[in-house]
Amino acid sequence: MLLSLELFVLLVMANGVPVVVARLLPKYGDWPVDAGLTWSDDRPIFGPSKTWRGLLSGTLTCSLFALWLDLGWVFGACFGALSLLGDLLSSFIKRRTGLASSARAVWLDQLPEAALPMLMAWFWLPLPFWEISAIAVLFALSNMLFSPLLYRLGIRKQPH
Repeated sequence: MLLSLELFVLLVMANGVPVVVARLLPKYGDWPVDAGLTWSDDRPIFGPSKTWRGLLSGTLTCSLFALWLDLGWVFGACFGALSLLGDLLSSFIKRRTGLASSARAVWLDQLPEAALPMLMAWFWLPLPFWEISAIAVLFALSNMLFSPLLYRLGIRKQPH
């Protein structure tokens, strides 16, 4: 049970720290991961909100937190990076379907960033698949529930 809670917190950190760091340091490292390039459909690859600052801050935070939890910094770095790669994947899919960076896509906005690192955790740690799946779904649901609150508090730029 404790391990499940730790993995849930890692998911929150991987996806929450980049948002907080962007609010605290808006001018530092806000270079888009896609360098402003477009895909063959003339739409951005990911969009301007997917930055190196976010990728690095989320990965580094997970690495340090996992080290503190005795899961190892390599596990944490992989976990954080996969979560943020899942977020990039959902942004890529949204751009291909013509949705803007701020557009809402229920489940697509939340599930890839939880599913990819949780699949890695399933291979790495002694947890049953149902528990891994439950953590990913719980993260997605909590993200849908708490994002509007974080928007009202001025932490998030969009309510979803």
